[in-house]
Amino acid sequence: MATIAPEALPSGRAGSAEEADDAPDAGFEPLSAEQAAQWRAAHPPQSPWPVVGAQAVAGLVAVAVGWWLSDGDVAVRWSVAYGVLAAWLPAVLFARMVARRMRVQAHAGGALMALMVGEGIKIALTVALLLAAPRVLTQVHWLALLAGFVVTIKAAWLALWWSSKRRAAMPRGAAIGSKTG
Repeated sequence: MATIAPEALPSGRAGSAEEADDAPDAGFEPLSAEQAAQWRAAHPPQSPWPVVGAQAVAGLVAVAVGWWLSDGDVAVRWSVAYGVLAAWLPAVLFARMVARRMRVQAHAGGALMALMVGEGIKIALTVALLLAAPRVLTQVHWLALLAGFVVTIKAAWLALWWSSKRRAAMPRGAAIGSKTG
């Protein structure tokens, strides 16, 4: 059996993991105010509304496909539409909360707390809408409902992925700390 030697601390002596975590980061240099401003200019915050819009478009497509494939079964049509609504409505409310927090631009801890609370509200509303489906719809076609729900949820991930690919392809301007003349 092999023995793993403890990691050496910056002082050269071996120590525990807790001591290594408390050691100062070698090579870490905080940004100056000018560098931070350059970084913010190169990395503007993203609006959540394009993602919500992509979800709406994907949801409409799912409803149209459900309408086309349902062969006149009204339960399938309404179930797909309700599945889309169960994913999209909480996303709209969450996007509104995020957009409002972006305008306020409070400290990072408050923004993180608002994000966590907003996500909790979004999950609770989604679960409530899914549990209410049998009471809202006269007849639930669960496969159609879940299909509309999944298509709408996956559209958000695809929109975020596509947005990140587009942002990565854009030129960022001057690098942090570079001299422009």
